[in-house]
Amino acid sequence: MGTQADKAVVFRSLHAGLQPLVLYNAWDPGSACAVAESGAHAIATGSWSVAAAHGYADGERMPLALAMDNLARIVATTTLPVTVDLEGGYGETAAEVGATVARAIGAGAVGCNLEDGHPAGGGLRAVSDQALRLAQARASADAAGVPLFLNARTDVFLQSPPEAHDAAMVERALERARAYAAAGADGLFAPGLADEALIARLVRDSPLPVNVMAGPDTPSLSRLAALGVARVSHGPGPYLAAMGALTQAARQAAAIDA
Repeated sequence: MGTQADKAVVFRSLHAGLQPLVLYNAWDPGSACAVAESGAHAIATGSWSVAAAHGYADGERMPLALAMDNLARIVATTTLPVTVDLEGGYGETAAEVGATVARAIGAGAVGCNLEDGHPAGGGLRAVSDQALRLAQARASADAAGVPLFLNARTDVFLQSPPEAHDAAMVERALERARAYAAAGADGLFAPGLADEALIARLVRDSPLPVNVMAGPDTPSLSRLAALGVARVSHGPGPYLAAMGALTQAARQAAAIDA
């Protein structure tokens, strides 16, 4: 597919098609190869799955060096563009976030997620603080000469159960979307949002292409396409499905009467 910059251009273009870009999240080189064999257009990691596969809890508890090594090995196994979930950026300061993004680009990533929730829980970062972190991430990508797709994740909808989501929460997400776009973000990721009417409103008013996370209550892919959603991620779902199948297979293998 060409150079890393070429892959970044291709990855960016995948957010502007008639159908949403579907990212069935991988967690290691083997799972990335399996996803690639399905005909996927790109590979995305999910932080929860990557951490679990390496024996860690989510929330930046997995050492950054190990996360970067895993990323580099995934990149080496596929010709597809690879985007990495960097959680909050592994840094207390914007400069540290920029350094993390630079490392991810050095490992071969052409996109990344950066979230505005604190890694260990406890609410959202201030809009201005997160905008500075995103701006530093953009500066690092520019310095590297890679048009990185910077997916700004907002955890607004993860702060309450789906039945409590309303138009006011969409407005809070849109406030963040506008600030994040001004800081250099390329996409808005809104995990937790599943209500069709609220998704439609977010898509309509967001200055950035909208990414949602697939789940049992999320509208179908065809409906999300009709609503104008640009990207659909699967988060930890693929890992949980694979581990569930492995557990069941192991149980059957040990059953004497199987």
